Amino acid sequence: MCGRYASSRRAEDLVEEFDVDALRIAAPLEPDYNVAPTKDVYAVVERPPSGQVAERAEGAERQLRVVRWGLVPSWAKDVSIGNRMINARMETVAEKPAYKRAFAKRRCLLPADGYFEWYPTQQTTKAGKPLKQPFFIRPRDGGSLAMAGLYEIWRDPARAEDDPDRFVWSCTVITTDAEDELGHIHDRMPLMVEPDRWSAWLDPTAAQDSLLDLLVPAAPGALEAYPVSREVSNVRNNGAHLLDPLPLEEVVE
Repeated sequence: MCGRYASSRRAEDLVEEFDVDALRIAAPLEPDYNVAPTKDVYAVVERPPSGQVAERAEGAERQLRVVRWGLVPSWAKDVSIGNRMINARMETVAEKPAYKRAFAKRRCLLPADGYFEWYPTQQTTKAGKPLKQPFFIRPRDGGSLAMAGLYEIWRDPARAEDDPDRFVWSCTVITTDAEDELGHIHDRMPLMVEPDRWSAWLDPTAAQDSLLDLLVPAAPGALEAYPVSREVSNVRNNGAHLLDPLPLEEVVE
């Protein structure tokens, strides 16, 4: 799964990197080195022009949006369902009721510096459970990860029609089996979308039967993983130091 990641790039840098047409955010997000579920994150989406439906849209606008991590389907009674819908499995994303409508029309890219996974070590806690060592996994070339995601727009029935907060934008990360080099840390990993496939993935009019072909695990060797401080396990901790490689003498084995 992908349950924690880092996102420190500025909105204006993401606009340039992802060739965004419009910045649709009320205020920029602060750099976040410990992004956890229910937090606000950046998402790149393509929306049809105002007044057009996705099936007939022409000239869709690529936008940078702020969304809540944890997908809230349009039929949900409240936002709490999103707390457990942070990941969607590639193997079932096109069929599961919670995801299939978003997969068909509302796909996004979720920019990240990298993501965290926890490896169960031979050591145990006082409760007898395996002590876990966190690893940070990032592109070896220092670039951004463009994680494949879905987004939804949920209307809060308790809010008035003229309430600007009545619509909640939310997202989920699509995951797949981890490639061999990373599989020993965790058996799942986020799916990446290569730059030459961004337009096809974001296109709200794309034929659904071709979408899964656009998603690929990172190429072997493209990502690097290294141990980091267990401080990242506490969501209250933040800061660039969480991405620093842990000295070998401090790594739990």
